[in-house]
Amino acid sequence: MSADAAMRRPQFDRMVFAVKWGASIIQIMGYTATGFGWTPWNLYLFLIGVLGWFAVGAMWKDNALMLVHLVALGAMVVGMMSG
Repeated sequence: MSADAAMRRPQFDRMVFAVKWGASIIQIMGYTATGFGWTPWNLYLFLIGVLGWFAVGAMWKDNALMLVHLVALGAMVVGMMSG
């Protein structure tokens, strides 16, 4: 690893950390909104959380994480359009 890449790595790790925890908190808010029957806000929160976790998968180059969240996103969009 070059010195330049080594210097960028902590910044990248902080960005991944922020997206990962931000998406997790938003997903938890989506579960809470579902529990209280706050529709459609729960769906909007879930969409943001799913997109956040897809981004984490892309940053980590984790195909399984990306696939799960891409399928979840597709299911949610189709469900929202049909309802």
